[in-house]
Amino acid sequence: MTQTEFLNIVMPFKDKVYRLAKRLLVSTEEAEDATQEVLLKLWNNKAKIQEYKNVEAFSMTMTKNFCFDKLKSKQAQNLKIVHSNYEEKNTPLQRQVELNDSASWVGKIIEELPEQQRMIIQLRDIEAYDYDEIAKMLDMNNTAVRVTLSRARKTIREKLTKTHNYGVR
Repeated sequence: MTQTEFLNIVMPFKDKVYRLAKRLLVSTEEAEDATQEVLLKLWNNKAKIQEYKNVEAFSMTMTKNFCFDKLKSKQAQNLKIVHSNYEEKNTPLQRQVELNDSASWVGKIIEELPEQQRMIIQLRDIEAYDYDEIAKMLDMNNTAVRVTLSRARKTIREKLTKTHNYGVR
């Protein structure tokens, strides 16, 4: 496989790999390092790339595993998961502050979710993967992915509603 062929296969999903790494590792530098490591591993195994049915799903799985390994290592004790992808333009300042506050609360709530629910929320709601791809990446049953996602969304909705209704009777 030539360098051009490799780039044609890998470049379309390089940003998704970065976003998943950023979501899991929080630190921009750590996410860039993780993305580089995953791409380097793909390059080193470029002869085997043709054997994979879905290179993108394989690379996302590699990214997930690499990030989890990084989080488990001692050097990553201070890293945590944060949601910072939400941004809306041309809104009044008060509404923008409210939206940023809500996004911040959602991020905090997502941090408290179990690991599997956090991962599925990231892959489905942020990266927009379909259920079959998520099931394959996480070695889960398609129905289990849907149930886990539903429970995660319900938890987020309930906690966010509780937060917004605090002090209101």
